[in-house]
Amino acid sequence: MDLRTSYDVVIVGAGHAGAALAIALRQKGFSGSILLIGDEPALPYERPPLSKDYLLGKIGAEHLLIRPAEFWPENKVDLAVRCAVQELDPDRRRVTLSDGRHFSFGWCVLAAGGKVRRLACDGAELGGVHTLRNVSDVEHIRDELDATSQVAVVGAGYIGLEFAAAACELGKRVTVIETQQRVLSRVTSPVISRFVEEEHIRRGVSFHFGQGVRAFRGEGALQEAILDDGTAIPAQMAICGIGIDAETRLAEQAGLACDQGVLVDSCFRTSAPDILAIGDCSRHPNPFADGLWRLESVQHAQDSAATAADAIIGNALPYAQVPTFWSQQYDMRLQSAGLSMAADEIIVRGETGSTPFSAIYTREGKVIGIDAINAPRDFMAARKLIKQGASPDRDSLRDPGIPLRSLT
Repeated sequence: MDLRTSYDVVIVGAGHAGAALAIALRQKGFSGSILLIGDEPALPYERPPLSKDYLLGKIGAEHLLIRPAEFWPENKVDLAVRCAVQELDPDRRRVTLSDGRHFSFGWCVLAAGGKVRRLACDGAELGGVHTLRNVSDVEHIRDELDATSQVAVVGAGYIGLEFAAAACELGKRVTVIETQQRVLSRVTSPVISRFVEEEHIRRGVSFHFGQGVRAFRGEGALQEAILDDGTAIPAQMAICGIGIDAETRLAEQAGLACDQGVLVDSCFRTSAPDILAIGDCSRHPNPFADGLWRLESVQHAQDSAATAADAIIGNALPYAQVPTFWSQQYDMRLQSAGLSMAADEIIVRGETGSTPFSAIYTREGKVIGIDAINAPRDFMAARKLIKQGASPDRDSLRDPGIPLRSLT
């Protein structure tokens, strides 16, 4: 593809947020030139299926694509793949690629996502030790799975538990290692953690809580993981799912304000004129919780992209979307809305020993969050309650015989 040297909008990052921005601009009638830059060889694709259906071989790579290949030229969005942006110069309004090419811009949007955290222990570079972030990671994992019978999963967050569920489905023996005392400890309440853990145990997964990995051992390839207390876990494969950090290298080099992410205002504008940051790499003020937040979800990628698109076309509106997250493990679908860390009460709706049931989080009587397991109607209704700042009767929230939608 022949690329021009100047664009109205240059988007750095061709993941979900970057692709969503290009799509939103065209949907909103923006007719200017757009360049979407990505460092992976693939066209923009969805990441959530990587640890589920794509890993299991239920879908092919073509089903991951956010839009078919022909969408981009048909909508006059230029793509530069296999390209890393080396430098962002706010004063000259120019980005420089690692191959030396320069592109000037009217607007620049950072949608660089996050960089996966890696364990720094002995043996972390052994064959069989993996992270799971992109298509290439999954392809390497799949290549080794047939020769693997025992898997160690480091981290009991979404990615770790989703991989554990998929590995169980493939007949592998799975051990999950978590430094905290319960699964999903950073994102949900003990009542949800307990149910999720029990579902995994029922399918044969074993857990070691309050433990990190001191070292990986093996002759050329992984044979065991050594925990902090010296316990040896036999494994031919280890998946390290200990989170991601915001990709802020370009922003920091360019002198943009950063603090555990690129700092933005309610319209995702950075500290530099006409430069925005969206998706995983941005840290924004959220109307549904105090302080600044960096959210990692497809919903946030799409919503922050839509807000940025409005700012670019001259219709800047503050971000006002309820955060949502989801995870699929076995036949268990966990859907979450709101930011519930500040809750002063947890109201359980239904029986915790079986699904569907939900945990509703309130603060001073106001609904601020929900975790719904196989309860999509509760999830959808609770989103509205959160957005409305509603304070329904506690007994009504607790009673699964009263539809939550009747309380909105």
